[in-house]
Amino acid sequence: MMHMNPIKKPDFFIVGAPRCGTTAMINYLGQHPEIYTAKEKESHHFATDLIPLKDHYRLRENYLKLFDDKKNEKLVGEASVFYLYSKVAARNLYEFNKNAKIIIMIRNPVDMIYSYHSKLVSNGDENILDFKNALEAEGDRRKGKLIPNNIRFKERLYYSEVVRFSEQIERYFNIFNKDNVHYIIYDDFKYDAKKEYIKTLTFLNVNSNFQPEFKIINQNIQIRSQALKEFLVSPPPWVHLIGKLILPFMRKFISGKLAQLNTKSVSRHPMDPDLKKTLRDQFLPEVQRLSILLGKDLSYW
Repeated sequence: MMHMNPIKKPDFFIVGAPRCGTTAMINYLGQHPEIYTAKEKESHHFATDLIPLKDHYRLRENYLKLFDDKKNEKLVGEASVFYLYSKVAARNLYEFNKNAKIIIMIRNPVDMIYSYHSKLVSNGDENILDFKNALEAEGDRRKGKLIPNNIRFKERLYYSEVVRFSEQIERYFNIFNKDNVHYIIYDDFKYDAKKEYIKTLTFLNVNSNFQPEFKIINQNIQIRSQALKEFLVSPPPWVHLIGKLILPFMRKFISGKLAQLNTKSVSRHPMDPDLKKTLRDQFLPEVQRLSILLGKDLSYW
């Protein structure tokens, strides 16, 4: 008689932030023989103040299915980058597993939101292509205006809020035992991924001698055709009718192939120097608070 492995609660969570190396880290951790990672990233199950009630991953049953093919791995983990931003995720995670290990990855706020805007555009979650204009639209978006169709939650577009790392990290420090919270500075991770990976394995208490394949993940991409991107994100009714005649795996393959053909990896253009200086001045108090909180000099940001 075959015995199914009982579903195990996740032991660790990469909670954010966006564009700070989380995709690479969860990929590297998932290669470790002692670690099982969720089948999908960004479920955001515990960010109940952000994901809508009808969201697939609001249901605990659907969330736990992300881990249902775990075998004999020692640890289970997942990554959802808005657990850091969410005002309730830290508390929800603690109530779910008070011994959970929390991994936080952060970056210079100015560089982070510039990279983040580019990612949102490529995902079809940002319809204002100019970075400066997107920043200036935040006030309107708080009123529910200028929101792209099909975005999972509009708070993703609050650029100035997404990078308020000091209060976000402090929330985790206040709720979890500080020994269970590990932070990584993106610059350190980019400079020496192996070193930061070993530190993370030590934090998770698994074999730190294992070396994964350190490949570049989540490169900056550019959309070739904005019209095609919008078509793929919000297809017209006739496409849905044709889609019903095609097997689900074929639909996924075709849409994935079109999306792939519609993108190219590019180097991001440097930010306008005046805008960069304005943003550095704007975020200076945040960087100073973060330096004090972490006991680490981040003034070079």
